[in-house]
Amino acid sequence: STEALVRAPLPRELLKVLGPQSGSKAAAFTEAFLGSSLQRPGNHDLKNLLTHKAVILGYARPKKQKTKRSSKRAKGLTAQQKKALKVFQIRPEHQRYELFLPLHDLWRRYVLDLCAGLKPTCSPQFVQQKLLKADLHGAIITVVRSKCPSYVGQSGILLQEFKHVFKIITREDRLKVIPKRNSVFSVEVNGFVSHIYGSRFEQRASERSAKKFKVHGSIDL
Repeated sequence: STEALVRAPLPRELLKVLGPQSGSKAAAFTEAFLGSSLQRPGNHDLKNLLTHKAVILGYARPKKQKTKRSSKRAKGLTAQQKKALKVFQIRPEHQRYELFLPLHDLWRRYVLDLCAGLKPTCSPQFVQQKLLKADLHGAIITVVRSKCPSYVGQSGILLQEFKHVFKIITREDRLKVIPKRNSVFSVEVNGFVSHIYGSRFEQRASERSAKKFKVHGSIDL
């Protein structure tokens, strides 16, 4: 029977080959047996399979092909070219206060939307912070204090704002250039009057929107 065959002692020929005294012969037999029994691809080495060593495979992400972007950028006009072309110059026939009243109306609506309607419950600090970063082109500004007495009382619609000066048109149709430094300006919107210290306001309109202003108790002119 099968059980009797399993329990039968090994023949002497196999005992000599597989016995404990012949370890090298047993290892050779095991390797030959496995080599004939295992189905392996031709490119695999049997000795590498029997050593049970882990193989670390290298991996590299495929490189993305960089699209060539044109290095040429549209260059704007230089300061000398703008001056030669008179880009910022307002012609005498356009220096009329009435022509810029619609611009002032647009600015008032812009500030009302910016300050959530300018309700009576709005705090002056809230309105002040909004106006400090707002675009003032079209606002009516008035010089309330200045080291130069001739500037005090000058009022008009702001047409152009530069880093160091305001350019306004007065009710008398006169174009005035007022330096920001050493002057204090007032801006009125729906009864809210805000004062601007020009010495702390020497930035361009585009730069002022990202600037953090500090609260000062008083500033000497």
